[in-house]
Amino acid sequence: MIPIILRDSEATKRLFEAILDSPNGKRSLSRLARTCKALCEPALDTLWRELDNLIPIIGLFPGYLLRKARKPGLGLIKAPREEDWAAILRYSERVRRLSYDETASNFSASIFPILVEHRPRTYILPRLQELTWKVETTEGLDRCTLFLNPGLQIVNLELGAKLPQLSPFLADMSSRTKLTGFSFISPTSLPDSFTELLLRQNELERITLVAPGALSPGVGRWVASLPNLKHLQLDLTGRSMIAVEGFFDELRPRSGDSTPSSVASTDSGVFSGEELDFSEIRKSALRLTGDLKSKGSFVQLRRLQLSGDVSNITVFVRHLECPLTHLDLVIEDPPDNADWQDLSTMICDKFSDSLQSIRVSATGSSRFNDLLRSTSRVEPANGRLSLEHFNSLPNLTRMDIDLPESVVFIASDIKNIALACPKLEILRLCPLARFPQHAGPPKLTLEDLAPLMRACRYLHTLSITFNALPGSSETLETRIMHPSCLLRFNVGHSWISDPLQVAILLSHLSPRLENLKWFQEKNRPGYIEANATNWQAVSQIFPHLQRVRALEKSFSETGIPLRPETFDKAVDATVKTVDRGILAQVMTANTAIQWSPSLVDCSIDAVPRTVSAFVDATPESRQIGIDATPPVVSVAIEAVVSTWSKSVGTESHSPILPKSSSLLASKYRYPNLYILPSVLVGFVSFIYKLFVCYPITIPSRIMHMALATLPNGSWRGIQHKAEIEETRDMGTSTSEDTTTIALDTLQVRQ
Repeated sequence: MIPIILRDSEATKRLFEAILDSPNGKRSLSRLARTCKALCEPALDTLWRELDNLIPIIGLFPGYLLRKARKPGLGLIKAPREEDWAAILRYSERVRRLSYDETASNFSASIFPILVEHRPRTYILPRLQELTWKVETTEGLDRCTLFLNPGLQIVNLELGAKLPQLSPFLADMSSRTKLTGFSFISPTSLPDSFTELLLRQNELERITLVAPGALSPGVGRWVASLPNLKHLQLDLTGRSMIAVEGFFDELRPRSGDSTPSSVASTDSGVFSGEELDFSEIRKSALRLTGDLKSKGSFVQLRRLQLSGDVSNITVFVRHLECPLTHLDLVIEDPPDNADWQDLSTMICDKFSDSLQSIRVSATGSSRFNDLLRSTSRVEPANGRLSLEHFNSLPNLTRMDIDLPESVVFIASDIKNIALACPKLEILRLCPLARFPQHAGPPKLTLEDLAPLMRACRYLHTLSITFNALPGSSETLETRIMHPSCLLRFNVGHSWISDPLQVAILLSHLSPRLENLKWFQEKNRPGYIEANATNWQAVSQIFPHLQRVRALEKSFSETGIPLRPETFDKAVDATVKTVDRGILAQVMTANTAIQWSPSLVDCSIDAVPRTVSAFVDATPESRQIGIDATPPVVSVAIEAVVSTWSKSVGTESHSPILPKSSSLLASKYRYPNLYILPSVLVGFVSFIYKLFVCYPITIPSRIMHMALATLPNGSWRGIQHKAEIEETRDMGTSTSEDTTTIALDTLQVRQ
């Protein structure tokens, strides 16, 4: 089941931001991400949203790539492979703000070439929105281009020296990005072509320029031309009033400043070789009389932050005609009383209806002087800062004044603030001011804060140093009509002697107080142990007094009737009558309706869909040639009748010759006697074979081949019989050749 806190993403974001801002916030948030899967993603988004350096990104590389696993900033041993970037690509999507300081010793610059050469994509942090880059060398400035992605919105540059590559860098940055905020802080002057380099950045809403040359007329014209500018921060320290006036010189071309009668003109109207500059004298005179016309600019400006002398701030504010809502001033302390009075009056006159918060702090040089004072035996700070000239700020909700020397306030200041700022919610008046015992207690008392508690109904945070004396009977007996909602009270180094009486008065002025803080650091200058002990006693007594007052209030069934506030107001009771004629004519309208059915012609294609298919129905045939020529054997038979002669006589018998010899003898004896009969017998034999033997022999041969396929050799008997019959029919002798040729030995043509 999803937790209730996750149903509202804005509430979840605010909760995680509060955890992150608390002590050990990052550690607590990382543990929370590892505890619950439902809270893992939003917790990681908050944890990785802002990085103070690049070490967390480098630490995502595998351990075998790092020179030291516990110190990733020392560098890499070898170049990472593509799979080594997996964790970085996954977490880099969450980073929104990144800061880099070249002077820090915990990060090696040798990492940047590896990142540039082996990065898997063009921009390592594709969703980066704000980049703060603090460098002192040209190489450090060039490394910034690695993070200038098109989605970048705010760039803060802090340069420690003059860099020759600044102009090319600004041109490259302006061509890549479309910024909404730009900050440039440097002890060296701006480039000559600064405004031309940033001419493309016409959507800027926030500009910070703390560098020599920031008050030039060209810069003033460029800043004033930005249509969406809402936040402007400038440094007026060490500048003259004429230089501050020069910031507005080119805001209105053709304003007549070049004429001899113009206030700002240096032309006296007389042709002379050496002209004296009377412009400063004229401006000063008209400034004193109030006749110096303002050129008016910065209509969309809502937040202004200026640092420098109070007189320069007064000159700058005089030219503004916009409804400022937030004013942040860093002044030289202590300020001149007349200049502070002029500035206070001007703020109320120009921004009375729009100003919501004002913050006044000291410059670095003033705080350094205060540090020297705290470490040496000199007189403590006792400067007076009057608040009596803040006469009307009805929408002011926050006032924060933190100065090291002007720390003295009196009862009239508190009363004036209570009347001028009825919607005040947060008030801090030098909460860290120190009042040593040899210098005496503060002039402001706890009872002097009563008007503030009565008039400011929305006041919930108060930080001020005072002398906590017991309350008078008049104050304790006065019923507070609308008690403030004061919840947090920081008394700082306030003096206290009677904890019980102070607790009683405090419970009367702020019965809803929840948090009471005082200075408790023993090792810091200005610590007085007696005051810290008494405030500890007040914190222990105060909850019991709160409970008693709550019970008393619940016991009172009917409260004391309060006198209603009445006002005398005259009302004109004259009845105003008006004659009015009403036209009651009925309005008619003719409406024609066309009632014709809508016809639609629809044709249907009823032709059946046919498919032609061809089938090869030709039977597969194979031609086989069989050589059925029977073997023919020619046999010559000698049909000559063997004859011999035998003589019978009385002669003695001679030996009988062998048959062969007799035949030979007869052959040679009668050569022509038997030639004709031999030819005739051969012809008769040929006719006999052709018409008698062959018609009988050929079918028997075919029968022999057919019976050869029969099993168990049954055909052999038949074959033998056929051979016997054939031999008998042909009447062959033993000398005749009767060789049998098997059918399976015949060659077949395929």
